[in-house]
Amino acid sequence: MLKMLSWIVLGIILLLIIIGVLFLNLNPVFGGKADTTLQERFVKSGHYKDGKFVNLITTTMDMKVGDYAGLIADYFKGTPNSQPDGVLPVRPLDSVDLVANADKPSRITWFGHSAILLELEGKNIFIDPMLGDSPSPLPWLGSKRYSDLPIAIEKLPALDAVIISHDHYDHLDYGSILKLKDKVGNFYVPLGVGAHLRSWGVSDDKIHELNWWDQIQMNELTLVCAPARHFSGRGVLDRDQTLWSSWIISSPSTNIYFSGDSGYGPHFAEIGERYGPFDFAMMECGQYDSRWEAIHMMPEQTVQAGIDLKAELIMPIHWGAFTLALHSWTDPVERATAKAQQSGVAVATPIIGEAMILEKNTYSNSRWWESVGNE
Repeated sequence: MLKMLSWIVLGIILLLIIIGVLFLNLNPVFGGKADTTLQERFVKSGHYKDGKFVNLITTTMDMKVGDYAGLIADYFKGTPNSQPDGVLPVRPLDSVDLVANADKPSRITWFGHSAILLELEGKNIFIDPMLGDSPSPLPWLGSKRYSDLPIAIEKLPALDAVIISHDHYDHLDYGSILKLKDKVGNFYVPLGVGAHLRSWGVSDDKIHELNWWDQIQMNELTLVCAPARHFSGRGVLDRDQTLWSSWIISSPSTNIYFSGDSGYGPHFAEIGERYGPFDFAMMECGQYDSRWEAIHMMPEQTVQAGIDLKAELIMPIHWGAFTLALHSWTDPVERATAKAQQSGVAVATPIIGEAMILEKNTYSNSRWWESVGNE
């Protein structure tokens, strides 16, 4: 009897292993792998070592045994106010109003987290369009979006470009790409990320993969793939197999920066020296913890990074949509705005769906989150 039970347990374990392997290899959500030609570009990039992409400075996420124990305890204990207890204000968008028009003023619209719609010089550009309900390969296990989107993804007009910062699920969403791919003119991504897009049916001629400091023209706009301090990976065995980045988007009249995900580092000052000053900078601020500070800035560092970049105006992003860390959902914006006020830095805090015109003194700095749940 004991022997039979042992065989049954072993059989179950083997079955689970087989299911897991099949899931990781057959589920399209995990994306694709770079071919030999692309891997040759990796080696020549200057940021690829021992089969993995690396940061400009030493960046480790190794935690001690005590850190892991504390992290598990913290997750079980939970965090007060980790999610909104009321309805977030969302300003609906009209698809007709979003149709590209060269005579329109340039605008930036936040969709929550790091998803940004940029209307610039008559072009519609979506940055990190994670428009799904949950940033996870298993949506029923992941954090749920706090609010509705300002417009359904199906109602978005044609997009001239989509820009991706890296391949994590809260920035590169399989379901969103499937719905967007046929209405997007071009995809601009860091090295390696194009393999995911190709595996999801995006035409190769639409995909432009860039190394750090690579520059590409999009009509009168200049796009620069700039460094960030982070990591990548969508599965169990593909850690750091694609590059992560920040982005510079410049027009004849406006200079814009998008941080992607990043720990604080000297790259911000270098970007500021090379390409600053910036009129507007969208800066990561959220999903941080002192235990992984190397790859996600603390809010006070977000403000300092904006100063390093020589940014006239910064907007905290990477918050307001999902709970992916152990701080309260309002902690990022509270801490960042407090530091900004202390440092004399202008901060934009629009509600989701609020289109901000890229001109001086037209940005929103309301403290809308304070009224959520208090009606």
